Amino acid sequence: MDKDNIIFLFLLVLIFFTLQLPSASEMLISGSRRRLQGEWRLLQKSIGISAVHMQLLSNNKVVIFDTTDFGHSNLSLPGGRCRYDPSDLVSREDCSAHSVLYDIGSNTFRALMLQTDPWCSSGAVLPDGTLVQTGGFNDGDRVVRTLAPCTGENCDWVEHNRTLIQRRWYSTNHILPDARIIVVGGRRQHNYEFYPKISGLSAFRLKFLSDTRDGDHENNLYPFVFLLPDGNLFIFANTRAIILDYKRNKVVRKLPSIPGGEPRNYPSTGSAVLLPLDENRPMEVEIMVCGGAPRRAFGLTAHGVYMNALSSCGRIIISSHRGRWKMETMPTPRVMSDMVILPNGDILIINGAAMGTAGWENARQPVTTPLIYRPNRKQNNRFSVMEASPRPRVYHSTAILMTDGRVLIGGSSTYKYYNFNDVEFPTDLSLEAFYPPYLAPEYEHLKPTILFIDEILIYKNPFSVTFTLPRPLSTGTVSVKIIAPSFTTHSFSMNQRMVVLKGVAAVTASSNTYTFTAYGPSTTEIAPPGYYLLFVVHADIPSSGIWVQIQDLYV
Repeated sequence: MDKDNIIFLFLLVLIFFTLQLPSASEMLISGSRRRLQGEWRLLQKSIGISAVHMQLLSNNKVVIFDTTDFGHSNLSLPGGRCRYDPSDLVSREDCSAHSVLYDIGSNTFRALMLQTDPWCSSGAVLPDGTLVQTGGFNDGDRVVRTLAPCTGENCDWVEHNRTLIQRRWYSTNHILPDARIIVVGGRRQHNYEFYPKISGLSAFRLKFLSDTRDGDHENNLYPFVFLLPDGNLFIFANTRAIILDYKRNKVVRKLPSIPGGEPRNYPSTGSAVLLPLDENRPMEVEIMVCGGAPRRAFGLTAHGVYMNALSSCGRIIISSHRGRWKMETMPTPRVMSDMVILPNGDILIINGAAMGTAGWENARQPVTTPLIYRPNRKQNNRFSVMEASPRPRVYHSTAILMTDGRVLIGGSSTYKYYNFNDVEFPTDLSLEAFYPPYLAPEYEHLKPTILFIDEILIYKNPFSVTFTLPRPLSTGTVSVKIIAPSFTTHSFSMNQRMVVLKGVAAVTASSNTYTFTAYGPSTTEIAPPGYYLLFVVHADIPSSGIWVQIQDLYV
């Protein structure tokens, strides 16, 4: 081949590749679009256990655990410790861990010791920051376990056997204004009780739970429970909801059934959230329920048939006596998805599957694309599809908000025991972080940094937040929001709530530094006493969270 032909061929190849490759500006735009659809980062390839349950504590550590009846995990207990349990279904002697304490700041973890089985249990955090975790399976069904937000190698679970009045498996917990915890329902438990329990009293019967039981499949486990600003409880099970005055054990209101007649609770496992409460306007209380599975779906999985999950969401305004469900449609059907309140008030819908139900081997077609739902937009413009995760997260997956605004994702165990080989969805021991769009570099110029705040907030009392911005304050609004971190398992975030605190306009303290005056929550019913993450939000972009403790003036 002569020199002229070689040069000609070289030019053709160069032109071909030039046409195929995006320009630098196109690459920048493409990267920006991906960031504005969120990002995923792997934090830990394996923590040794599957993240079936998670709770963020006020020392920036996350308690994670699965079940002691899965067999040996991939993480040994330190110091040669072992658990001896004659009732264990797999191994009476187990020297592996089934709980870890994950440190957000250092991205490290260490093993914790569990003696009794907390599988499919519930939890809530006391005002002093102690996690109270109730019930479980086998020898753990009447156990109360506590873990304080302590540090050091001696920080571990404390277990109190036979403390619960009834066996609690698949029940729901909620912290109350008087610092007690209510424990609602569970498998074959149509009642509720309190921790600490009331002396001399048994559990309180709740006929609503027996009325919503759907045969052997139940479909009313892990009921959705929310504390309302009037002090009553909203309880949703199967397709129905009530308002319960738990102090008088009286149903004060029956709400309309969610349209469509299909169940939303385990094992049809949808999810639910109390939309942010705003103290700057007349209080509007609204619940949102999303996803689930058709009534026949659970039974059909035994025959290898996997029905499409539900794609509908329903919103109902509880503060209106004429409240009716208003339905919306998600971009994809979802069962077993988690709903996380983000610091700017958006709702992240993440994890789950498009077919089947909760339960062992009962789901197909994982949905790896999160959704962000913006409650205050017009109805047909509220859902945005985010960047897909490389990992399917189906049965026994979890998601919680972290202090810096990232979302911690873990879990997915669709087979009995720890199963890694020759299965469609191996047991997942990893942890990932999802970065919502507000963490993209494109918004750095809008992001506040909190410089100073009182760490103790008193109900109704004013307090100041000093924050700085990279650039002068924009025309966007500034607000102060508090979020109660959730105990998350089986697609429900127990105790999760956001309150937008009453505030006045930010004033300039110095160059690019501002002071915002806000007020502590109005009542303990709006925000029960305890630890919350406080965020300053500017033009829809939140700061990192700061821990505050809300107390009564006389504590």
